[in-house]
Amino acid sequence: MTSATAHRPAVPPPVDMAAVVDALPDPVLVVDGTGQIRAANPASEAFFDVGVGLLCQSRLADLVPFGSPITALTDHVRRQKSAVSEFAIELATPRLGRRLINAHAVPLPELDDAVVLRLDVPGIASRMDRQVAHAGAARSVAGMAAMLAHEVKNPLSGIRGAAQLLEANCNEQDRDLTRLICTETDRICGLVDRMDSFADDRPLEREAVNIHEVLDHVRRVAEAGFASHAAISEDYDPSLPPVYGNRDQLIQVFLNLVKNAAEAVTQRLGEVRLRTSYRHGVRLAMPGSSDRVRLALEVAVTDNGGGIPEELLPVMFDPFVTTKPQGSGLGLALAAKIVGDHGGLIEADMLGRGSRVRVVLPIHEERTEP
Repeated sequence: MTSATAHRPAVPPPVDMAAVVDALPDPVLVVDGTGQIRAANPASEAFFDVGVGLLCQSRLADLVPFGSPITALTDHVRRQKSAVSEFAIELATPRLGRRLINAHAVPLPELDDAVVLRLDVPGIASRMDRQVAHAGAARSVAGMAAMLAHEVKNPLSGIRGAAQLLEANCNEQDRDLTRLICTETDRICGLVDRMDSFADDRPLEREAVNIHEVLDHVRRVAEAGFASHAAISEDYDPSLPPVYGNRDQLIQVFLNLVKNAAEAVTQRLGEVRLRTSYRHGVRLAMPGSSDRVRLALEVAVTDNGGGIPEELLPVMFDPFVTTKPQGSGLGLALAAKIVGDHGGLIEADMLGRGSRVRVVLPIHEERTEP
């Protein structure tokens, strides 16, 4: 053996490219010249909520709406034999709801004029940006509540006391007006007290919480009260681990979400659906700790009501944003604050009929406390 041969580096084995594609976090489809799907990776299965076997028996037109830009994109790439990317495409189907995605297509002519299609779904970073915006809005409400407690509640107490004194020495017609003054001052004080909830920045007392026990409690409360007119169904994954959270505050979150969903379904066949599932691949660093938390548990609250106005979707978790004539716009904002305090994410989207709010929470693991 010569010296050159002895020091020649070993040639690594070839890489299995199919395994590489399967490992990608983005949905990847191979669509042939007839529009038939020839291959799909596991991320496509999660994105379209359809098994890979069924995907490969479907056509692209079965997965996207008629006239979708995605169909036009694949046809263009097939004709021009060159790669093309399109951004901010709206993909809306009854199964998936409404999503904004980016699409990248590359020709694969050696396989029946096929096209490799990769869908780029807005990732965790954009959702974290929205969560930071919700937290900033909550801090603004906390500061406003502190100001109102001093500048508004104290004068209102004086106004209410004066109205009660007047009530003792006036006729019945004027007494109705003094009672109206007392009722309205109480309503304003109640609104300020609700805003005080945003000022509570004490560290959470957290432990392992069974999310299904929380949801069962919320369902019983809802069925006995504000959601008695709606049918509440459950679709739970019994294998889920416990959540790392505060039970009472999580009950508050899902009471607000179910109440909001129940108020959206006023028709006789109104339905609210609670679903839990496992999310893969998301880990975040905890503030003040070296631990990384897995945001692996997702709870979805879905209704078949009138849906959310499109212009409100980006701001629906901000304080004072509401479509209800008598609403204060604080329920969803408080839910977003509590989810953010847990280190989780909350987001909403439109479905073909109705809307869906998804909450992603950290699971309970052995960790070093901050």
